[in-house]
Amino acid sequence: MEEQEKKEQSYAREEIFSRTVRAGKRTYFFDVKSTRSEEHYLTITESKRRFNNDSGKFFYEKHKLFLYKEDFEKFANGMNAAIEFIQTGKAPEEEPVEEKPKATPEAVVEDPITNVEFEDLGSEAEAKTEESTETEDTKK
Repeated sequence: MEEQEKKEQSYAREEIFSRTVRAGKRTYFFDVKSTRSEEHYLTITESKRRFNNDSGKFFYEKHKLFLYKEDFEKFANGMNAAIEFIQTGKAPEEEPVEEKPKATPEAVVEDPITNVEFEDLGSEAEAKTEESTETEDTKK
């Protein structure tokens, strides 16, 4: 019995807000939930009632989308642009994309330990081979 109460409390803590939108044959559920670390996120569920001819029974086909707080603005901008295009037939102007500054060659510091050239590897191997050949020749 205590286990059931814990599950109910856990579920109550997770679901913060819910809104149902009925739209023709589809129903949309907008659920705000909380992670264990108390971060909120949005779950959008599309539900459609379907009929299975084989079993002769109805079932619900569901599609879920999880949207996290850090993506809200970009998602809303994209969705609004798509809706605007559908309503007006005109593509909205692209918003400038923020680019991270590129490193300039002067800012790159070369590390002699990690900066290895293939020629360096070849010359070291050749030098060692020559040394061992010279050592063997002197022994003979």
